[in-house]
Amino acid sequence: MDNKLPTVYNCELIYLPKIKDDRGNLTYVENSRHLSFDVNRVFYLYDIPGGENRGAHAHYTCHQFLVAVCGSFEVILFDGAIKRQVQLNRPYMGLHIPPGVWAEEVNFSSGAVCLVLASHTYEANDYIRDMDEFLQYRNEKTV
Repeated sequence: MDNKLPTVYNCELIYLPKIKDDRGNLTYVENSRHLSFDVNRVFYLYDIPGGENRGAHAHYTCHQFLVAVCGSFEVILFDGAIKRQVQLNRPYMGLHIPPGVWAEEVNFSSGAVCLVLASHTYEANDYIRDMDEFLQYRNEKTV
């Protein structure tokens, strides 16, 4: 594998197992089976007003896997050159976002819940929250 930073096309939609039952469905996620990283942190976003946006950052080292466990939202991905928009609206489908890709969650439906499985515990210095800093990081890594 080369040392290039990931692009928006490395952000993979992953369909998780869906066990159907008349009493309701069940979906699960297992480290190393469904994800290319081990989960060390789980958090979720909820009570987001309809149409609101979240995110708008990248990570230096942390992988994230986003699932719309309820409702829907879109993820705008940006790698410094290309933008890609992905809709999440199924609780058995998630989006893997590798480090080095900017992501913003937008257009939340009312009552939506975004589950995030992360490869690292919270570390403030792993976040790139400024677009100019992100573009500089991308440019330095690709030169």
